[in-house]
Amino acid sequence: MKSYKPTSKSRRHMTTISYGDILTASEPHKSLTSGFKRHVGRNNRGRMTTRHKGGGHKRLFREIDFTLEKRDIPAVVETIEYDPNRTAFIALVCYKDGERRYVILPKSLKVGDSFIISENAPLTPGNRLPLRKIPINTFVYNVELKTFGGAKIGRSAGNYAEVIAQDAGYTHIKMPSTEVRKILDTAWASIGEVSNDENRLVNIGKAGRSRWLGIRPTVRASAQNPVDHPYGGGEGKQGRGLRFAKTRWGKHVGKGQKSRTPKKYSNVFIVSRRRVGKSRKGNQ
Repeated sequence: MKSYKPTSKSRRHMTTISYGDILTASEPHKSLTSGFKRHVGRNNRGRMTTRHKGGGHKRLFREIDFTLEKRDIPAVVETIEYDPNRTAFIALVCYKDGERRYVILPKSLKVGDSFIISENAPLTPGNRLPLRKIPINTFVYNVELKTFGGAKIGRSAGNYAEVIAQDAGYTHIKMPSTEVRKILDTAWASIGEVSNDENRLVNIGKAGRSRWLGIRPTVRASAQNPVDHPYGGGEGKQGRGLRFAKTRWGKHVGKGQKSRTPKKYSNVFIVSRRRVGKSRKGNQ
């Protein structure tokens, strides 16, 4: 992490990641980039559907390979790059047949290292193989939910899932949220952890930096009017005044309250629900 001299109030606690020690390229591979429109919380009519999103610096889209279908062809890491659209670092890799693609970079891979996507790949970071061939207590990322459905789980900075059991055609995975879920053992996953685990330690430091990232200001619920939020109103500082935490639309949220759809299609695959609130802190 990089800290700064307190030349101003916003600089005093501001931190950034030491990109110069990690990244090896400053410009992306042109053929794997494209322009795109960020909808920043607006729908097709321009109406705001998600609050606190908008603005931000213009971004170039990097086409990341999440399908990872090039099997039994070794690949070598050519560069490690920054992607403004995600928290993890990305790597430009060159497969032995000459094709180049962007992939999510695992924690321990460096320029010149190689990996392979194969049924019989060794259990080394970056290699990808079916869940049934991954031993218990192994950390994995880029996990599929359906066979050949592409990576869906464990893609953001510092994240990983843990293989904890193999049972009757299913692999039990402990998710980053602490939920334990069954996934078909024919789905694929990559060995290791996602890079840039220091991302969670970054202190934004000032409001302007949030605006660069496309994050608009948030007004505290208790500072709003009664018409705008269930916590609103009252003279001076007020507590919540309600037994359950709520959103501005009156839906229960947070503090261990269940907000998942009771009849959600994927309930049958959940072995153990995620831990929430204070009890989760010591069990991550």
